[in-house]
Amino acid sequence: MNKTPTVVPVLLAGGSGTRLWPLSREGYPKQFLKLTDEWSLLQQTARRAQALPGTTAPILICNEAHRFLAAEQLRLAGIDNADILLEPEGRNTAPAVAAACLVARQRHGDDAMVFVMAADHLITDFPAFAAAVEAAVRIAAEGRLATFGITPTRAETGYGYLHRGPALPGGGFRVAAFVEKPDSARAQSYVASGEYLWNSGMFLFKADGFLAELQRFEPDMYRACTQAVEAAKRDLDFVRLDAAAFKLARSESIDYAVMEKTDKAALVPMDAGWDDIGSWSFLETLQRDERGNYTHGDVLLEDSDNTLVHSEGRLVAGIGLKDVVVVETKDAVLVAARERAQDVKRIVARLKALRRTEIESHTVVHRPWGSYETVALGGRYQVKHIIVKPRQKLSLQMHHHRAEHWIVVSGTARVTCDEREFLLSENQSTYIPLGSRHRLENPGSIPLELIEVQSGSYLGEDDIVRFNDQYGRAGNGG
Repeated sequence: MNKTPTVVPVLLAGGSGTRLWPLSREGYPKQFLKLTDEWSLLQQTARRAQALPGTTAPILICNEAHRFLAAEQLRLAGIDNADILLEPEGRNTAPAVAAACLVARQRHGDDAMVFVMAADHLITDFPAFAAAVEAAVRIAAEGRLATFGITPTRAETGYGYLHRGPALPGGGFRVAAFVEKPDSARAQSYVASGEYLWNSGMFLFKADGFLAELQRFEPDMYRACTQAVEAAKRDLDFVRLDAAAFKLARSESIDYAVMEKTDKAALVPMDAGWDDIGSWSFLETLQRDERGNYTHGDVLLEDSDNTLVHSEGRLVAGIGLKDVVVVETKDAVLVAARERAQDVKRIVARLKALRRTEIESHTVVHRPWGSYETVALGGRYQVKHIIVKPRQKLSLQMHHHRAEHWIVVSGTARVTCDEREFLLSENQSTYIPLGSRHRLENPGSIPLELIEVQSGSYLGEDDIVRFNDQYGRAGNGG
């Protein structure tokens, strides 16, 4: 009897998603956004992988800055046993997949298969998705490296394409060519021919098989990734890849490093409602009204056509709009012609050059203990709404330039201020003098909400000296 193969989902969650600004930010990229339902794209991807038969707990690879956010979203999705690998520096997909394959082999043996998925893609037809994965498992069991080609629904210029070659005896097709993003005329010819599929960026293969090909074509990268995994350190719930070794790996995509060079590549077609959500145009794939409009949030449209409006809070009203994208957040509003949605990255580049904070984070900033939102800011004062999750606590810290007033709105706070420790309940308050060692903790079972009023000569997040922190953040800064 053939042994059922072990399939290890590998979730690549290192992207920045700048083309979905202002909803996506450097500190909160698109994989963490809830765009289509109550689950974020990362959570949807993880839950989808777990629903496949024979899969293990996932391996997730992300940026160190997003580690607590990723861990919390997996926990809320019911996945608390994932291996979370932290990249010391983004090196594109090939080194990330190599590290994941090495860890998968350590955890599950030489025959382990890895199923590589971007954590920020959308799939709406799970049965079709599962059928394609089942076909890829059979192909990978024969020693091939399977890549998934998406049946195109339009002449898309924002995707790479896969040219389908002859059928393979064990299923699937050979890959005749990997094709770069085409211009409009070429994209139309690709779709009309029926021989080209979108390059999904998903792969399924035996860990050993991929590593053997990587060692063959990119020996230096293989060596660097092997050393990075062998010297990795466990930190709380995370695995930190060795920084010195990992940075020696050349930054390269899995396509260029392996898939375009190997003679073992196999193409598995997939028609499962896939979209990589590469721009606000993805909303075109969702449910729209009889005039082609899509709205989310508090939106009123009058005499408008083919317009996409996403509101995070405020009322957005539109009159006589046509082929327009409007995205509202608390601190920024995007208005764009729909055919120019891909160009949002140009605005992001300008904001970055101007050092505008709107590209970095939302007004709500997430921390491992909870979140805070700045609700008012002046020359020498700042007011924040702070939420501390049950049984979590902030670091023991002090500030050189500001004092703080805390007012509890709901829940119970345990406060440390120099040598004193005491409890505050709803409608009670306290004063934290400048220079005092202090800590805020939620000892209860419900979220703690409070208003913090800061006053002083400097109110930046880097005016923090930490003396003790349960999340491993030491020294100064947010």
